[in-house]
Amino acid sequence: MRVENPKMQAAFAELKVEHRAGERLADWTSLGVGGRTDILVIHEPRHLPELARRLDAEAIPRRFLGGGSNLLVREGELPWVLLHLSAKETQPEFRGNRVRVAAAADLGRTVTECARRNLGGMEGLIGVPGSMGGALRMNAGAYGIEISQFVKTVTLYRAARRAIETVPAEAIGFHYRHTSFDADDIMVAAELELPERPYEEIRAAIKVCNEKRRASQPLNEKSAGCIFKNPAGASAGKMIDELGLKGHRLGGAVVSERHGNFFVNRFQATADDLLGLIDFVRQRIRQAFGHELEEEVIVWT
Repeated sequence: MRVENPKMQAAFAELKVEHRAGERLADWTSLGVGGRTDILVIHEPRHLPELARRLDAEAIPRRFLGGGSNLLVREGELPWVLLHLSAKETQPEFRGNRVRVAAAADLGRTVTECARRNLGGMEGLIGVPGSMGGALRMNAGAYGIEISQFVKTVTLYRAARRAIETVPAEAIGFHYRHTSFDADDIMVAAELELPERPYEEIRAAIKVCNEKRRASQPLNEKSAGCIFKNPAGASAGKMIDELGLKGHRLGGAVVSERHGNFFVNRFQATADDLLGLIDFVRQRIRQAFGHELEEEVIVWT
């Protein structure tokens, strides 16, 4: 969708919004697929309520784009503009063993910055791609921990109330790869409380996690992390492996040989290639094991 309305162009300037016209989502997502639309880069999140009000007044549909690491978007001209928080000036703010982190901050860099302050606990998240906001929305987890274990408050734009609010962790429903935030809510920042640990101990744990990832995940290929959530009591990746589906190809999309729950864009895949591969694998798992796999990757069609 293109925004060419002079009234909105003036509003963008007033609200410190950078208007990037006709961007390819393939350049903004880790899977490397996606059509074109305008992206509105927000440099001052406090203006979110007013920006939303003006977009609504002009009947301009919108969605929010975070780090793009867990997103599969269709091709063609997209029917909505995208809001995206600027990642500039997102250094964490420390106060004792608490840290305030901007939602646009890179998750891995945040883990590293905390480690330098002798604050640990999040070592398992070091290799999880994407932003802090995405980690909060999906309750990111790895190697036995989840981000929700450390959250004290979340500051977010509440779409239903058109207001920015700070919500305590106990008022948020954190579940396996899911939270109670509404689809239109936009994470702005989070306050975390982390246990104090010696830096060398944290660094050693980070090294172990990185080595495990390098040994088992296709880190040098375009992917969106795990495609499916693990059903209760089972592993999606293990079931895919047991069916001999590693290496299975549809168009340019391939089930990774390193990890069955990672689908990679190896040969200039389209969104349809990836969606077709997802449907094929889901059907095979249903037939063989009786599980109905739920996508972990977010799909925009």
